[in-house]
Amino acid sequence: MRELKDKNDQELIEKIVFINRVAKVVKGGRRFSFSALSVVGDGNGKVGFALGKAKEVPEALRKASEKARKAMIQVPMVGKTIPHDIVGHFGAGKVLLKPAYPGTGVIAGTVVRAIMEAAGIHDILTKCLGTSNPHNVVHATFDGLKNLELSIRRAKYRGRKVDVHPFL
Repeated sequence: MRELKDKNDQELIEKIVFINRVAKVVKGGRRFSFSALSVVGDGNGKVGFALGKAKEVPEALRKASEKARKAMIQVPMVGKTIPHDIVGHFGAGKVLLKPAYPGTGVIAGTVVRAIMEAAGIHDILTKCLGTSNPHNVVHATFDGLKNLELSIRRAKYRGRKVDVHPFL
C-alpha cells in the first residue's frame, strides 16, 4: 500500500493487486516483461483500477497507478457500506456484494478487499463466485459497483424507493 497525491493534493491509496511475469522466447533466450494490476482510491467513495505493462516491475506499477487515477469512479455509499446487495459479472467471474452492519468489517478475498479499502467501504460482505482470476474478479467487482450506482439513479427517476436495509 502506498500513499499518493493527485493533482488536488488529495491523499490517494494505492494497492497492487497482481503482478504477472510474461516470457517471450527469442533466439538468444527468454525476454521477460511484467504486467501489474493496480487499484487506486481516495478512501472516500472514489476508486479506479488499471493494468500497466512494461519491461521492468517499477515502470509497470507506475503506469498502472497513473491509468487507475484517470479511470476512477464514484461509489454510492450509505455510511460506510453500500446501499443494497448486488452481483457483478465479468467473463466467468461473479462477485456478490452485500451491505453489512456497522462494525462487521470487510469480509472479502484479497482482490475485493483491496478495492473496498481503497474506496473507503468499511462494512461489507462479499463472495467471489465462478473464478478467482484477479483480472476477472476486479472487473466483476467494478461492474457491481457501477450497477449499484445505476439502480439508485433508476429508482429516483421512476419515483421509487430503493430497498435499503434497516440498519443503514
